[in-house]
Amino acid sequence: MMNRLIVICLIVLLTASTALASVTDTVRSAVNDVITIVSSPDMKKKNNEQRRRSAIKKAIANVFDSEEMARRAMGKHWNQRTPQERKQFVDLFATLLENSYAGKIESYNNERIVYTREQVDGTYAEVKSKVITPKHDEYTLDYRLIQKGNRWVVYDVIIEGVSLVSNYRTQFNKIISSSGYPELVRKLQTKSNELKL
Repeated sequence: MMNRLIVICLIVLLTASTALASVTDTVRSAVNDVITIVSSPDMKKKNNEQRRRSAIKKAIANVFDSEEMARRAMGKHWNQRTPQERKQFVDLFATLLENSYAGKIESYNNERIVYTREQVDGTYAEVKSKVITPKHDEYTLDYRLIQKGNRWVVYDVIIEGVSLVSNYRTQFNKIISSSGYPELVRKLQTKSNELKL
């Protein structure tokens, strides 16, 4: 009986460790894909800006769930939107996110990324990491993920303790409350156009 319990415990631990590893692997794989793109001498060429930006956006889209992030960023205002408005908002938010992230990641300069911890709670997970610059400065960069089907997707990024989604939610709520939803759409369209190459 005792041997059987030990075997069951080992199976549970092995299964848990495999599930945990897959969460970090999901983040690591996506981050490595982006770093490979921005580190490529060919991609760094001025005439390859469009190709580089397109490749970064594709890599981001593979792991970031823009619809989940958009819904959370909209907060209490999401339920008031029509299906057409939701689709438009998700598209605008995805473009904003991709262009903002792509713009920042293009300044990558041999920073080292260390994955420090991961935590899984049912269908939710968090992968903690820190970015170490060549000058040995450090900042934290944590990813919150949700399991959808058989894959993990990112629904929030925490930079130095500040939630990207919460930050957007505060901004969006302020605009909607003071000027209405159409004004938020206008601002997002303007911002997306500014961030495009």
